[in-house]
Amino acid sequence: MRHPLDIVAMFAALWLLAAMMLDALTPKELTAIMIGVAIGPAIVITAVFYYLRCARTDFAVMFAALWLISDIAIAFVSPTQLPHFLIALGFLPALLIGSVLHWQRFQRRQEQLTAPSVKRG
Repeated sequence: MRHPLDIVAMFAALWLLAAMMLDALTPKELTAIMIGVAIGPAIVITAVFYYLRCARTDFAVMFAALWLISDIAIAFVSPTQLPHFLIALGFLPALLIGSVLHWQRFQRRQEQLTAPSVKRG
């Protein structure tokens, strides 16, 4: 069972870890506090959807969208231009999840085409 306090502790730790890691990757003018404020709403929304037990696919798509929104928010609060690899890092989860979903759809379509049709009668 998912206890709400466990979820709060888990996502607070993830929020702090993400803010500190991004602080190490970004220019010195962008502090961990600025990053924490930029990614905070996405972490809270993700925690709410985790608590509500959203379907795995829906959760992954929502996470990718919020990650991209957080990347854009970090770019807005940054006093200097972000390195290009950080901008690409924002698109990475969406690209990965989109690729997996497309591959699964392709596999299902291939199975439907190759499956023998069963006649009833």
